[in-house]
Amino acid sequence: MPPKTRKKSTAKRPPAKKGAAKLVVVESPAKARTIAKILGRGYEIAASMGHVRDLPKGKLGIDVERQFEPSYSIMRSKSATVKQLRELGKAATSIYLATDPDREGEAISWHLATALGWDEESKDLQRVVFHEITEKAIREAFEHTRPLDLDLVNAQQARRILDRLVGYELSPLLWRKIQRGLSAGRVQSVALRQVVDREREITAFVSKEYWTLEAKLAKESGSFTAALHSLKGERKKIQLPNGARVQAIEGDLKGAGYRVAGVKTDERRRRPSPPFTTSTLQQEAWRKLRFSARKTMAVAQQLYEGLSVGSQGSVGLITYMRTDSTSLAASAVAEARGYITERFGSRYAPAKPRVYKTKSKGAQEAHEAIRPTSIHRTPESLKSQVNREQMRLYDLIWRRTLACQMADAIYDSTSVEVEASSTRSDKVYVFRATGTRPKFPGFTKLYLEGKDEDSKEDGSPLPSLAAGDALDCLGIASKQHFTQPPPRYTEATLVKLLEEKGIGRPSTYAPILTTLTNRNYVLKEQGRLKPTVLGSQVSEMLTRFFPDVMDAAFTANMEDSLDEIARGERPWAPMLEEFYFPFKKTIEEAQVKMPRVKVEEPTDEVCDKCESAMVIKTGRFGRFMACSNFPECRNTKPLLKGTGVSCPRCGSELVERRSKGKGRLFYGCSNYPACDFLVGQKPVSEPCPECGGLMVSKGRRVEACTVCAWKGDPAERGPTPVEAEV
Repeated sequence: MPPKTRKKSTAKRPPAKKGAAKLVVVESPAKARTIAKILGRGYEIAASMGHVRDLPKGKLGIDVERQFEPSYSIMRSKSATVKQLRELGKAATSIYLATDPDREGEAISWHLATALGWDEESKDLQRVVFHEITEKAIREAFEHTRPLDLDLVNAQQARRILDRLVGYELSPLLWRKIQRGLSAGRVQSVALRQVVDREREITAFVSKEYWTLEAKLAKESGSFTAALHSLKGERKKIQLPNGARVQAIEGDLKGAGYRVAGVKTDERRRRPSPPFTTSTLQQEAWRKLRFSARKTMAVAQQLYEGLSVGSQGSVGLITYMRTDSTSLAASAVAEARGYITERFGSRYAPAKPRVYKTKSKGAQEAHEAIRPTSIHRTPESLKSQVNREQMRLYDLIWRRTLACQMADAIYDSTSVEVEASSTRSDKVYVFRATGTRPKFPGFTKLYLEGKDEDSKEDGSPLPSLAAGDALDCLGIASKQHFTQPPPRYTEATLVKLLEEKGIGRPSTYAPILTTLTNRNYVLKEQGRLKPTVLGSQVSEMLTRFFPDVMDAAFTANMEDSLDEIARGERPWAPMLEEFYFPFKKTIEEAQVKMPRVKVEEPTDEVCDKCESAMVIKTGRFGRFMACSNFPECRNTKPLLKGTGVSCPRCGSELVERRSKGKGRLFYGCSNYPACDFLVGQKPVSEPCPECGGLMVSKGRRVEACTVCAWKGDPAERGPTPVEAEV
């Protein structure tokens, strides 16, 4: 039965008796070290290492006939941890559950208390919640403890049970109908569908030809480029579908006279972006740092839990990194505004503090956005204290937080309309140009948000122009274009889509993307997500036989229901009942109607044993090549990803390989075993500027030669020895 919801309390509790043993339980050792430094003597800090109980492996573990009562068991890997915590709890007179301030953290605390028999009657059991690991926040949290919030616990349990019901029923069906080892998930499968649907759009896209025509114009004050727009007196834009149409207009413009018909200048302002939420941090870290969502969350976790900062010891550098709120504490805003005035001047601080309203559905305004715990702890001051990845992410968070409280960027936007009067006809062609001139940099002095796709930047400043000015035409240039299909998703754009559609929540984005890749449902090609044949087939079958489960709106509505449970507005059992019994009926129908599918991806390679075609299959350890004549021929080969770089020893292509055991990535010759050349870092195509040897990447802006001692920024490499001779 679900636990009975109790009312929350924010009343101050009396301090523990002097000399009494006080046990504080957190999730990780890093967090424990930081809190121990703050609380000092009199407290025993222990780490649970995450969840200690979960639904059992190998069986459903949910009694659907008894209001979906879950059957939890202590994880085998946590038996020693539970034993240690039980002993510590026996000696403690006060127990503080200080896990993360979200549903998952609340559930970890509840599982700990339930598994270890801790309750408010037998122990002074208290829940401690904080959103940053600083002395002020920790002290305040321990002065304002509360009971466990069982509404949050119920919401987490409902999510866990939903995911188990879907995965436990769907995954075995995929094993039987497609291939063993597959998995399906309530949110994971909907995310996969977005990637597959986009790929179908790309495949179905029919490119169309179009042209653009520009005139390079000049007067004494300078030159600029204007694009053909329309005929005078007509609002409709001139269409240039082919070269013949362009040539006709170019002919009509020969000898034309050009004059400025009108100039319009407006002052425009650009506001800074809000502080980071989990979603926007993942998006921006991908755009600017090329961090995956998983890497972003891992590094952010390190910054939150605490890092050793010189003589200060372990310090929490940012607030809690799983949040969908853009709110900032008044103290943080005041600190940022003070720093802005001190460093940049009062002009860079707006008259009033900026307040950002969270737009995402189900956002918890009580939480804060992701920000530094102290704006005075600058990235420069931490350079020698943290590693490169931590530095880069902290710098991004620090700049975004500071910029969100800075003044608008101000610039003049000028649009010019130019008329070209043909001497060969009575037509007057209208050309248009736009340009911007910065007036005040505002927040852009410190930070500018990245872009998902290539986009046109604001135009360069135009020369001084006035209506009636005669212009010289320096030349007409036409260019052929073709419409482009929508781009494949990157991790950033997929996370953005999931958030916009309400699919999943901030804490689920990184695990979703990781699972799609680990299951070989999607591949990353040049940073973009491409579905495999296996992923497309799984998505197609699930969409066909489980339209509700694969519907984004249906999934978003379930997230809303979980939010209602978290707020205490809805019981969990009826919601599970509404979903499960129709879902179970659909499963039974699919077991009969869903066809068996053989997933194989054709290749151009021929089997070297029987000369049949080789195909790509997906197995327990990933994708591989196998003979299509199986089982008569059991020949298989590893699926190698080429680098486009030649082996310096034999000239064959270097390919990605993984070592046995730990599966570490390295690069070896495709002609192995005849050639056993290998290198640990990713090879680059350009040769060494000193000796012409093989170069490898040592980071985003560092390359090194494998033969000589050359090392440096690829942008500063200069010509190769051969180029120098030429």
